[in-house]
Amino acid sequence: MSKNRYYKSRIEIAIHVLIWVMLFFIPVALSSGTDLGIREIALMYWLQLFFMAIIFYSNYLWAVERILFKHKKWLVFIAINLCLFALLYWIKHEIFTSGFLNSPEDGRKGPPIAFIWYSDFLIYLIPIAFAIAIRSGKRLTNLEIYRTEAENTKLQAELQTLKFQLQPHFFFNALNNIYSLIETEPEKARDSIHSLSRLMRYLLRASDMPTISLKEELDFLNKYIALMQVRLTDTTNVTTDFPPSIPDIHIAPLLFISLVENAFKHGVSSKKASDIYFGLQITNVKKLIFISRNPDFPKPKHDLSGSGIGLDNLKKRLAILYPDKHSFYTTITNGQFETELQINLQSPAQ
Repeated sequence: MSKNRYYKSRIEIAIHVLIWVMLFFIPVALSSGTDLGIREIALMYWLQLFFMAIIFYSNYLWAVERILFKHKKWLVFIAINLCLFALLYWIKHEIFTSGFLNSPEDGRKGPPIAFIWYSDFLIYLIPIAFAIAIRSGKRLTNLEIYRTEAENTKLQAELQTLKFQLQPHFFFNALNNIYSLIETEPEKARDSIHSLSRLMRYLLRASDMPTISLKEELDFLNKYIALMQVRLTDTTNVTTDFPPSIPDIHIAPLLFISLVENAFKHGVSSKKASDIYFGLQITNVKKLIFISRNPDFPKPKHDLSGSGIGLDNLKKRLAILYPDKHSFYTTITNGQFETELQINLQSPAQ
C-alpha cells in the first residue's frame, strides 16, 4: 500500500469511528432527565445501533461492492439483506422475550408485531442506503482518477510524439541550409556541421527534460541563429533583442526554435533585402513574451520547407504544456509576418 493510500485509509477509519461514537452518545444525551436507565438505553437504542452497524458494514465492506456492483445481482443482494433482517429481528425478539427487559408495570401491551417488523425494516434500510451511496461516491471518484490518469498518459504520449517529430524537422532544416555551402564554401560547411552536431546534442538532451533554464534555451537559439546566418548574404539583416541578464527561470524546452526556423524559412530571399527580428521580454507580471518578425516571401510549391510543420507542432505542445497559460498570435501586415508567444511563468504540465 502506498503512503498516500495508507493515510487515506487511516482518515477513513477515523471518520467512521467518530461518527459511531457520536451516534453512541446521542441516546445518553437525549435521555438526560428521564427515567431511562443504562439497561433501557442499551436495549432500546444501543442494540438497534449495533444491528445497524452490522447491516452497514456487511453491505459496505462486502455486499454492495461484490454482489451489487461487480456481479449486478440485485435479487441476491435483496435476498441476503432480507435474511440478515430476519436474523437480527429474531435475535432482538429473543432478547426482549427473555425477561431481561421488564414489562410495563401498568400492564400496557407493546406495539403489534407487524408494526415492529415494519419500523425495523424502515430503520434497517437506512444503513443500506448509506452503504450504497458511499460506495457509489468512491467508485465515481476512482473512475475520475483513472480517467484523469489515462488522459495524462495520453497527453504525455502525444507530447513525446511531438518531440520526436521536432527532432528530424530541425535536423533536416539545418542540413538543407548546410547543403548549399558544400560546393561553394566547403570550409564553412565543415564548421556548420560541427556546430550542428553540438546543437543536436543539446536537442536530444533537452527533449528528455520536462523543463530547462531560460539561459540555456537562449544560448541554443543564439547558436542556431549563428548557424543559419552562415549562408546569408549581406542583403539579409538579423537582429536579436534578448535580455543581457537572464533570471533563473525554467521553461519547457525547445519552444522558440520553431519560430526561429519559420522566420528563416520564409523571411530570406535571394532577390530582395530583408530584416529578421527576434525579441524576448520578461514583464513584471511574470510573463514571458517572445516575438519574431520577418518578411513574408511566398515559397514555391515544390519547396517542402514551407510546409508549416513547426508551427503546428508548437501549437499542439503549448496546448499540452501550458493549457490556459499561454497565448500565441500570428499576423501578416504590409508583407511582414509576425508571431507573438506569451507564456505565464508557471510550471508547465509534467
